[in-house]
Amino acid sequence: MTLAQDLLNELTLEAAVTRRYLAAVPFEKADYKPAEKSESLGRLAIHVAEIIDWWRSCLKEDELDFIDFEPKDIRSNQDLLSYFDGLLSGALAALNEAKEEDFDKVWSMKHGKDVLFTLSKRQVLRIFCMNHLVHHRAQLGVYLRMLDIDVPATYGPSADDEEVLLIERF
Repeated sequence: MTLAQDLLNELTLEAAVTRRYLAAVPFEKADYKPAEKSESLGRLAIHVAEIIDWWRSCLKEDELDFIDFEPKDIRSNQDLLSYFDGLLSGALAALNEAKEEDFDKVWSMKHGKDVLFTLSKRQVLRIFCMNHLVHHRAQLGVYLRMLDIDVPATYGPSADDEEVLLIERF
């Protein structure tokens, strides 16, 4: 199996889990913060969705510059899921088109002239794209629990959700 196919399978699984978390976000509580320094629930949910676009960016471009970044203004689950689905489609297409040699090219995250880091695309996809997604999705799960919202199953059942994902099919 190629690295692209392996990552495609993993992203497909993680995206299905992530979509269930995003569907659970109560936008009527979008301003909720568990602590003063925390991001709001609404902004965190949008961030979880927008991370999916970093896969496309990493594979199709050589850098991502946040100097002019403006987060989407999303105020409903329907809009959030539509946004996520569109970004996911682009990420999956980029992985389907990726060649093995693409993963060894370098990619940089920048903020204007400041280079925040430069790594191989292989490392960026694992560390920055996948791990970052899982980290913030888990954070979103904590917010849901604190608001007494059912937390979706992740890799096995949660206290609220008995669904078991079929990981073995990958």
